[in-house]
Amino acid sequence: MTSLRLTNIRKTFDQAVAVDDVSIEVPSGSLFFLLGSSGCGKTTILRMIAGFVQPTAGKIFFGDRDVTALSAEKRNAGMVFQNYALWPHMTVSQNVGFGLDIRRMPSAEKKKRIGESLELVRMSQYADRLPNQLSGGQQQRVALARAIAFRPDLLLLDEPLSNLDAKLRLEMRSEIRRISNELRITMIYVTHDQYEALSLADQIAVMSAGKIEQLGAPRDIYQRPRTRFVAEFIGETNFLTGNIQGARDAQGFAEVVTPIATMRAIVAASKKAGDRITLSIRPEAITVQEVESTTNSVAGSTVVLGKCVESTYLGAYAQHTVEVNGHRIKVFEVNPHSSSFEGKQVRLSIVANQVVGVEE
Repeated sequence: MTSLRLTNIRKTFDQAVAVDDVSIEVPSGSLFFLLGSSGCGKTTILRMIAGFVQPTAGKIFFGDRDVTALSAEKRNAGMVFQNYALWPHMTVSQNVGFGLDIRRMPSAEKKKRIGESLELVRMSQYADRLPNQLSGGQQQRVALARAIAFRPDLLLLDEPLSNLDAKLRLEMRSEIRRISNELRITMIYVTHDQYEALSLADQIAVMSAGKIEQLGAPRDIYQRPRTRFVAEFIGETNFLTGNIQGARDAQGFAEVVTPIATMRAIVAASKKAGDRITLSIRPEAITVQEVESTTNSVAGSTVVLGKCVESTYLGAYAQHTVEVNGHRIKVFEVNPHSSSFEGKQVRLSIVANQVVGVEE
């Protein structure tokens, strides 16, 4: 297994900065995601790791090996492309064996590797078919088998599921996670899909304008976003702006005066009394009840009253918009039991550890 280290990587195209001083360490055997919108620099980083693009500055290490100046064919990295890039005139077996032919692998070993790779992606029975006889999901499996057949040090995946429909994407997510667990090969995965990243990654680097906004485990990034950009990009959220009242306690909480209530929130150690701060509150972290409900609110939560101005039933959850002191708060009710809160006075309960201060 091989780790990956990027040190102060920078890439410019003429005067445009595509990647700006990015440093990353990816432990061996992990599934690492570069997540961001189009043009944020994530694919440029992947192409620099692969050796297709040379960095303007910085170093790239596979384990302890400096590969910055090496050509792509000397890095031993497998690539899975967005458009599969299968040879249409070759069978599945021939496509998977293509990289082995280039490496002049003996026939017996090549046959064994092809068989093992196709078995791993559950495509053994399609070995003699042509790519145009396969579904999109099956073609993606073949592309994955081809990339792992020569036992690469790193496996690089460039938006591999973006051309699949929703059902196939879910299926292939599970397959990629399974293959990652079985092979324990280091994978670098580029995507703009937050749900892919949250459901698959060991670690995520959220990118914007060529820089890493936040790097961490999926749960940490979702529940503890550091910036407004990350909070918005990684999922839906509510923002409230207020002033910190009093000192931050030992657990990292402080009282924040907002337009809807004074509430306890998690704030950074650099923040002090009197500072202006933006709070992020996920819609699913808010409990909604009718005002006359006898159910007790969650202990330690901030309780506010408002009017539900819109309710949308979506099956597994309902989406409510609640107006509180002129501010609209979005609430997700999981497994909704009531028909609708629309037009009703409601009570919102907001637990302190779900209220997070973010940087603008």
